[in-house]
Amino acid sequence: MKRRIMVTGAAGQIGSELTPALRVRYGGDNVLAVAHITEPTEDVLATGPIEYADVTDKDSIGELISRYRIDTIHHLAAILSARGEQNPDSAWEVNINGLKNILDLAREYELTQIIIPSSIAVFGPQTPRDGTPQETVLRPNTIYGVTKVAGELLCDYYHDKYGVDVRGMRFPGLISYKTPPGGGTTDYAVAIFYEAVKYNRYTCFVKELTVLPMMYMPDAIRCFIDLQEADGSRLKYRNAYNVTGFSFNVTDLADAIRRHIPDFRIDYRPDFRQKIADSWPNTIDDSAARRDWGWKPKYTLQSMTEEMIEQLRRRHERGEL
Repeated sequence: MKRRIMVTGAAGQIGSELTPALRVRYGGDNVLAVAHITEPTEDVLATGPIEYADVTDKDSIGELISRYRIDTIHHLAAILSARGEQNPDSAWEVNINGLKNILDLAREYELTQIIIPSSIAVFGPQTPRDGTPQETVLRPNTIYGVTKVAGELLCDYYHDKYGVDVRGMRFPGLISYKTPPGGGTTDYAVAIFYEAVKYNRYTCFVKELTVLPMMYMPDAIRCFIDLQEADGSRLKYRNAYNVTGFSFNVTDLADAIRRHIPDFRIDYRPDFRQKIADSWPNTIDDSAARRDWGWKPKYTLQSMTEEMIEQLRRRHERGEL
């Protein structure tokens, strides 16, 4: 069957890379990018249709679904952890009311599938931090985490009660050379590369031994597509599967960068994001995703670091940073 896909939040960190990847796979005209505040990248603008709409405006999104004959939505529009703490009301409005609009529209238009990412932010201080299991305590201490837990439960409800094929994954921190940090606590692991290439130094907002799970963006994009195309009958968990790439502390990452930029310097000035990071896991057990739909990351810390620095140096030479 020919897919007609909508990507909300198409100008964000994930959407900027997922949208072009979906267009390569399904055809440019078959993937609609929906942006709101942030201007999309050239990769998004040049490869297929784009519309501007707010996911909290249900009628506007519904009109696009009808006009473009959408059958599948990758729902990425969200307010992330650090920005959510600065504006909890906005985080609730976008992350919960925006999601409910998408789920209601999925029922109304009988859409084939909804894919929505969750986050390690669903975990909290009472959650086991090492090898965090698929089924565990979800007691977050951020509004972002609260909305993601509520979103997971809401998606399960719409699947169980109304038969909506909703699928999701709990992402760790995501690292990309194509888009700048987007307001998340794990974004130090993105900013550090940009600052290392531009200035040979970085001031980190979490402590040097803070360990968090991460994933390189190409693995995350493959994760979306693999889960979308997975056999639904094999999915024990709908919302959401633990997935991860690798875990490291800030010192590990700085050392990996110094292999390519020997004079790189880092200092530390922890802020409110340290408390958020301390409530999240060190390592994730993603065996359920590996078993049910064959998930497996390709990148290591070393291979990611090499590619990040190579690509950011090219961008810097072109004056793009």
